[in-house]
Order: sequence, then C-alpha cells, then structure tokens
Amino acid sequence: MSSSSNELILTSSPDGPIMVYETVSRAAVTRFSSSRSPCRGLTMVGRRLLAASHVSSDTGAGSINIYNWHGSSVFRNFPVPEPIAPLIATPDGAFLFGGGISGSVLSLSGSSGDVIRSIVVHSSPVSSLHLSNDGSLVISGSEDGTVVVVPSFKIVAEGSLEENVEDLILHKWKAHSDSVTALKSVMGTLVSCSLDRTCKFWNLENCGVLMQNVTLPCSVSGVAVDSSGSTFYAGGADGFVYNGPVNVEGRKLVGDDKGCKVRKWGQKHSGCIVSLALVKEERNVVSAAEDGSVWMWDVEKGEVVMVFGDELITISEMIVIKGNGGGFGVGKGNDVAVDEGNDGGSFTCSRLCEEEILRTMNQMTALEEVKDVVLQDRKKAIEMLESVIEMYERLLKLILKEATKAIEQEEEEDEEDKDDEHEEEHQNDDKKEGTSTFGPQCTQET
Repeated sequence: MSSSSNELILTSSPDGPIMVYETVSRAAVTRFSSSRSPCRGLTMVGRRLLAASHVSSDTGAGSINIYNWHGSSVFRNFPVPEPIAPLIATPDGAFLFGGGISGSVLSLSGSSGDVIRSIVVHSSPVSSLHLSNDGSLVISGSEDGTVVVVPSFKIVAEGSLEENVEDLILHKWKAHSDSVTALKSVMGTLVSCSLDRTCKFWNLENCGVLMQNVTLPCSVSGVAVDSSGSTFYAGGADGFVYNGPVNVEGRKLVGDDKGCKVRKWGQKHSGCIVSLALVKEERNVVSAAEDGSVWMWDVEKGEVVMVFGDELITISEMIVIKGNGGGFGVGKGNDVAVDEGNDGGSFTCSRLCEEEILRTMNQMTALEEVKDVVLQDRKKAIEMLESVIEMYERLLKLILKEATKAIEQEEEEDEEDKDDEHEEEHQNDDKKEGTSTFGPQCTQET
C-alpha cells in the first residue's frame, strides 16, 4: 500500500468545526469542535497533535487550541499575548510559531505553550508564515507586502531586551505591493503570492533575488509547487486554479511573465480559493475555497475527480497530512515542513520525542485537573467559612440586641424605683406637716 493511501485532508473554519476527510473514500473521518480559526491558522504539531489559532468571540483575545486524535474537543489551550492568525510548527512538535496582528512573530513551547519569544519584524499584521523544508528558517509575510527571513534558532532562543531585532533578521525585502497571502519553498526557491495578483519566485539562498514574476487575472491566496520545483499551482480569488512552469534556470532574474504559459483549469469554485496542496504522489491537487467546497483535481487533465463534504461552512485553511495508524500523521500542506526521506515516510521528528511531548501534556492536564479540584475545594472551604462567620455575626447581633434590651429594661426599672422612692418621701413629708398643724388646735379647744 502506498503512503498516499493514508493521506487526510483537514480544513478549519472561522465559524465552524475542523473537518477531516480521507483522500481515497472522500468520507468525513471526524470533526473537531469549532476553533474560530482565522486564515492560515491550522497546523500539525508532530504526528499526533493538531493546533489551531483561536480568537475569542467575547473578548477578541487570542489563543491556540490543541487537539489530539482521541477526542473531538479541545485538549489544551495556550493563551498568547495578542491575536494570531498564521500558525506553523516544527516537524517534531517542539516549537510553535505564530504571526501576530502587531507584526510580531511569536515562538512557543510545543509541550507547555509558554511563549519563548516575541519579535516585531513587520510594521503591519503578519498574514502568512512558512517553515523551510529543513526547518532552519522561519519566513513571514505581512499585509504591507514585506517578506522577512529569520533563522529559527534565533526565535526559539531567549534573548535580552536590549537586543536589536535587525540583528536577528537574515533577509527582509518588499516583495509585493499588497498583502502576502501564502508562502512556499522548494529546492532553494521561495514562492510568494499576493493580493496584488502576482506569484513571485525568489532565490532564497541569495538574499531573496527575484527570479520569476507571474501575473494572474486576480488576486492569489493559495499556492503549491511540486517537489522538483518545476511546476506551480495557484488558487485565485475568482475560484479558478491556474498552473504553469517554474522558470528559474541559472538562479537569477528571468524577467517578467511574458514567456510563462499559465493554464486556467475549466471548473471553478463559487468562492475564493484559500489553499492548495499536492496529494497522491503529486498526481492530484486539492483545492479548498471560502464557500466550503473541497475538490481534488487531476493535474494532467485539469479536471475535478473528487468532491469532499457538503457542510457548506466557510473554510479559512486546509492542510494535508499522512496518517500513521496511531495518530494524525505529519502535515504536507501549505505551511507544514516534512522531511520526505528515502523510505518515503521518515520524518524529522522521532516517535520518542512526540510521545514525550504527549506524556508531558497529559501530565500537565492532570496537574491542571488537580489544581482545579484544589481550587474548588478551597472555594468551598472559603464559602463555608464565610457562612460560619455570617452566622456568628447574626448571633452576636442577636446577643447584643438582647443585652441592650436587658440594660434598657434594667434602667427603666431603676427609674421606676427612684420615682417610687420620691413618691414615698413626698407622702411622708405631707404626713409630718399634717401632724404639726392639727396638734395646737386640739390643745386650744381643751
């Protein structure tokens, strides 16, 4: 059985679930809970975990949702300091990279989700991210049309606040007049496409020298290049797929696209194509469009041979992965680096490393659960203590009330006693006065 028979297509959505389809049966294998994932916000983390950018509908805060193959809900959630859209990961899953709306590229630990570093390399939001085939370069494109190349080891290493960002950048140039929508590299050539209707081919080994410029009838949002670097495929905003030859002989500027014969395939999506990927040993291309349609094409005939799903949900990203029988696989879509070795399936990540990452995540999840239980118990204890204090306060108020009442009664009784004493004294005085008055009169009468 060929390795292509285990390929799976994953699509993300800004308002729907993450869908998984088989490339052979076209059946929907499974779905994952909605992640509100923006454009380019879907990637594999090793062979068993999936990461998706997430933007909260309530607060607008950004985070990264982690999924595993054994559950449809979010496995872990990594908060990030700002909303991010494009998301990529190293093949072994050790590091994640995200593109922020501030123009920053962030690096995170793949196991803990801790932000290692954030460097501002663009003056506008990052619109696309790509990891070179060998994993040594992180390449970012921005809404202002610039492309930046940074060695990946510089992003994952903690730096000082005084360090100059320009010292970290390997190359930076103005690649397009509008937003960079997708990046792809093969055989030392970097392909960038843009809303300015161009696909450009750059010499990545020679400071980003332009080697070929192809202009299409519409803006371009998805691109794929075969492994030999001889043919490119572009997805247009008009719903058409275009393909043509890559002319980069001599590794220098060939000129404009006048000599490039671009073919437009016959059928079209009803929405903008957001992503393209080669499958089945590059005999077919898969295209995904914003309208929710996912089609497989025969690259020789330029015809649709298979249609996936009927969910009619908006698609923000698509990647293709190779299943391994025990988990997801390793991605080979737009922005996921793969090491296709001699055996056709040897990847740069080791199974031991992946299992260690998964084990660490499980342990951290268990610790989080224990922490939640402890916090809940603490909350209950505090609530009980507050209830007891409240009860004692009520009891003290009652005792104080009774004591006050008793004191007032005692004072009233004292006042009554005093009044009685005064009354008795007055009566005695009156008697004495009466005796002294009648005494002499009686004497005179006698």
